[in-house]
Amino acid sequence: MPQRLDTSSISFTALYTGQVWVRNGLSSADFQTRAGALLYHAMTPFEAAGKQLLGGNIRTFLLQRHYLIDARLQSLIQRYPDLQILEIACGLSPRGYRFRQQHSGITYVEADLPDMARRKRRLLARLGALGDRHRVETVNILLEQGEDSVPALLARFAPDKPVAVVTEGLINYFSLTSISPFWQRLAASLAGFPDGRYLTDNYPLYANRRFQRTLKTLGGLLGVLSRSQVSFHFDSDEESRAHFRALGFQDLDIHDPADYYQRLPIPRTRRTPMVRVLEARTGPA
Repeated sequence: MPQRLDTSSISFTALYTGQVWVRNGLSSADFQTRAGALLYHAMTPFEAAGKQLLGGNIRTFLLQRHYLIDARLQSLIQRYPDLQILEIACGLSPRGYRFRQQHSGITYVEADLPDMARRKRRLLARLGALGDRHRVETVNILLEQGEDSVPALLARFAPDKPVAVVTEGLINYFSLTSISPFWQRLAASLAGFPDGRYLTDNYPLYANRRFQRTLKTLGGLLGVLSRSQVSFHFDSDEESRAHFRALGFQDLDIHDPADYYQRLPIPRTRRTPMVRVLEARTGPA
């Protein structure tokens, strides 16, 4: 039986997302929590209604974004077998554990706020996963400087190897005004590496009223679940690219899950997928 994490101060969304990954074969049962299983059971009627009425639900976009970020990282690892990966707000993400088992040449650093970082470190230690190439550190994306800031964390990476930074399920809990300084500091730090990539999920409010209503409905449900305000950024792909370029990234690629339906085992929505994966870069295309 898997050992249980103390989840007293882990967010509801981290618990729920972790259970979605477990139930869909993306995560080991060791990452399962009792509270996450209860949340998954409690949310099932709402998720079923969302699937029926809206053509998609929270579980759909959680899985779409996870598969798509994995695919982009796999592509980068094929290009750079010694890739360094930093996953910020790692929570109960199984990605570091899975990727280190699959790719011995990469370095994987998981980072989160202190309490979650301690719990993740204990879990990975029990699994025998920690070492020089897989570690857990503390980070706060709002800090401009100091040991727990993103620039300080990236300064501890090997400067002669490429770096990919991942934030999954994070940015929409911040307004565009509050998250943009983090992106600007990240761009400046990644520019010091031979190739710097940033992967994140986003839920743009494209100019389609039915699309917007569906997204806002799911966002409201997610906000209730997380007890927080959910923000949506950008009205178009052009606006997204212009914003990231203005912050110091060379360019931004935008990945639509629908473009990967034939390549990845991801769930489909009846209409346009609500999630996008943004891939900003400071290095070569």
